[in-house]
Amino acid sequence: MPDLKKYIFNPETLLYEEAGGDFKRRIAMQIFLIAGGLLTGIFNLWLLTAVFNMELPKTTLLKKRNAALLSQIEMYGTFVQDASRKLEMLQQRDDDIYRTVLGMSRISPEVRDAGFQGANRYGWLYQGDFSREFAEAVVGTDRLCKKAFIQSKSFDEVMRLAKQAGDMASSVPIIPPICPDKKHYRLSSTFGRRSDPKTGRPAFHQGMDFAAKKGEPVYVTGDGVVESVKFDLRGYGNQIVVNHGFGYKTRYAHLSFVNVVEGMKLQRGECIGSVGNTGKSTGSHLHYEVIYKDRPTNPANYMDLTMSVEEYSTMAQVSKTSSGRVVIDPRRGVRR
Repeated sequence: MPDLKKYIFNPETLLYEEAGGDFKRRIAMQIFLIAGGLLTGIFNLWLLTAVFNMELPKTTLLKKRNAALLSQIEMYGTFVQDASRKLEMLQQRDDDIYRTVLGMSRISPEVRDAGFQGANRYGWLYQGDFSREFAEAVVGTDRLCKKAFIQSKSFDEVMRLAKQAGDMASSVPIIPPICPDKKHYRLSSTFGRRSDPKTGRPAFHQGMDFAAKKGEPVYVTGDGVVESVKFDLRGYGNQIVVNHGFGYKTRYAHLSFVNVVEGMKLQRGECIGSVGNTGKSTGSHLHYEVIYKDRPTNPANYMDLTMSVEEYSTMAQVSKTSSGRVVIDPRRGVRR
């Protein structure tokens, strides 16, 4: 059966025409109009952006967001700079006050700036497609974090030593080894160069000599542990060495009596023996040394021989023990 064709009446020509031909023309016309519209839109877009320098709405929105982000980065950079200045103040206080008071060495700039010298580790920031503000904020944050870590380690060390400050204060040998009553002793030799009392030759005296009667009590000058108790016939005679920790030791020589044994823990002001004339000695006296980091130092730098017996008793913090060791009583003098 042959295909049926459709016809429509054309009022202009007053004829019946096939419907297919007009449909194809309409489709072609619609395609032409769409293509023309696209080309017109593209031309107008080019005209607005290239000729009249107008921005697209999306470009305007992105620029607003970028400006807001840059503002936030600038604010963050200001915060980093302020934090860096405060950290520098803490570093200066740490070096000039905390570490100095505790006898600690300053942290060198090389240590504080470790990892920032040498090769340009931040070159990728400045060579990439990053803004200067962003690069400086990243660099400042990295430096701040590393310096803050080093400073926190320093504060940990300061805190550890500060906790030991109380122990150190009671351990440093800061009182005289005998009661500072001028009626009971006489300073017969000081620290430094002198003539040997037996040979007359120049010699270096490593301590101080307190001339006193035999049996005069000798007190430990700081908390510590008895390191050694020895007898040397030609040298110090009966001697006691006390280790106070923190690099300090003291020596008590030419004793007539020793009241301690090795390993005994002592508290400042406890009686450890009595004045004598043993070893290489020309008379009854106490030879007293202060040794710091294995080197003899002048004991006069650690004590005040002009203090009263009451002051001495307060600093010694002595109380009578069950062992019957000597106690300093300002009202009654020295008693056993």
